[in-house]
Amino acid sequence: MIWCRPNKEHTGASRSQSRSSPLQAFTTRERVCFPNTRTFSSRLGFRLPTDMASGRVSLSPTLHQSKIRGHLALYVDILYAIVHSFETPLVSLLTIQLSQQNIMPNPWTGVGNPYTRKEMLERLHDTLARGEAIIGAGAGTGISAKFIEKGGADLIIIYNSGRFRMSGAGSTAGLMSYGDANAIAMEIGEFEVLPVVEEIPVICGVHATDPRRRMWHFLRQVIDMGFSGVNNFPTHTIVDGQYRQTLEETGMSVQKEVEMIALAHKMDLFTIPYVVTPEEAKAMTEAGADVIIAHVGCTIGGSIGVTDATVSMDDAVKATQSICDAAHSVRKDVMVLSHGGPILTPENAAHVCEHTDAVGFVGASSLERMAVEKPLADLTREFKSIPVKRIH
Repeated sequence: MIWCRPNKEHTGASRSQSRSSPLQAFTTRERVCFPNTRTFSSRLGFRLPTDMASGRVSLSPTLHQSKIRGHLALYVDILYAIVHSFETPLVSLLTIQLSQQNIMPNPWTGVGNPYTRKEMLERLHDTLARGEAIIGAGAGTGISAKFIEKGGADLIIIYNSGRFRMSGAGSTAGLMSYGDANAIAMEIGEFEVLPVVEEIPVICGVHATDPRRRMWHFLRQVIDMGFSGVNNFPTHTIVDGQYRQTLEETGMSVQKEVEMIALAHKMDLFTIPYVVTPEEAKAMTEAGADVIIAHVGCTIGGSIGVTDATVSMDDAVKATQSICDAAHSVRKDVMVLSHGGPILTPENAAHVCEHTDAVGFVGASSLERMAVEKPLADLTREFKSIPVKRIH
C-alpha cells in the first residue's frame, strides 16, 4: 500500500503561505521528504524544473519515462499526484508505506543486493549478537563468490586485484597500471559475481584517486550496478617511502580515499575502508566509515604470497589494536576487522580477535587463492595416480 498526505501544519494555511513553504527533506524506508529541490535533484539524479522566485516545483507526469527508471520513478509519480490533487506546488511531508514485498533487500526480486546501509549494519550486528566473527572475503571470480557464500561469509568485496590473483599473479598487481581498476571491479561485479550470488552482500572496491573519474558520478554507477557498499581498493595506504610522498604531493593522496568514503557515506552507502595507520583510522572514522579494515601488509603463504616483506604476529596484533584504539577514539560504534600479513589461517584470525578489539577478519588471498592452490594440486595428483591397464 502506498499513501501520501500533506503536512498538517499546511492544511490550514493560506494558499500563498503554502506556496512559499520549503520542500522538506530526508529519506528513510518509511518516510520520504526532501529539504529543497537541490537535495531532491541530487537524490534522484536529474534537475527538477524550478521557479526560483516563487520556489514552485513543476513536474511532468511523463518525466520519469525519459529521465529515470526503476524505483526512483516512484518519487516523481507521488509528488506529481500530490501537486495535482492538492493544487499546491509545494509539499512538506510525504509518508510512504510500502508493502512487505517492496522492502529491501532488492525491491525488484525480494532477495539479495543491493542492501541499504542500515540493513548492512543490522546484518553485521546480528552476526556479532550470535557470537560469531564478521568474515569478509575477496572474490575475483564468480565461482569463488558462489562458494564463499555457501561457506557463510558475511560479505564479499570485489577488488581489481582479484582478477590478477586468480590469474596467477600477486595481488599487488592490482596496484600497478595493468588495467583500469575501477572498470575491472565493475566488470567482475556485473558479469561474474552479482549474477551468481543469492543473498550475500557484495561490496565494490573503488580506486578513489583515479583522476579521470568524477567520484560522485562513479559512485552513482556503483549504486546502479547493485553493489551494497564500497571499499577503498586499490589503496595508497599500503604504499610508503618516497613513492608514497610523490603520490601525496601530486594529487593522488590517501586524502582522496578519505573524501571518497565521506562522499559514499553522504550518499548513504555502506563503507568499509582499509587503513594502515592510526591516523588513517581516525580520518576514515571521522569521514563516516562503518567498518575499518586494519591492513597489516600483503598476505604471506602460497605460491605468490610475500616471504620477507611482512611483520611478525605480535607486531600484527599491536598494529591492529592501535588502529582499533584510534577508530574508537572517534566513534565507539565503528567495527574493526583484521587483514593481511601473517594472518593467513582461521587460527591466525582467531588469535588476533582474542588479543585485540577486532571483531572479525577480511581475507582475499587467504581465502580464494589458498583455497585453490594446494587442494587443486592435491586433487590433480590423485587423478594422476589412478591405475590404468597397460597397453602393449
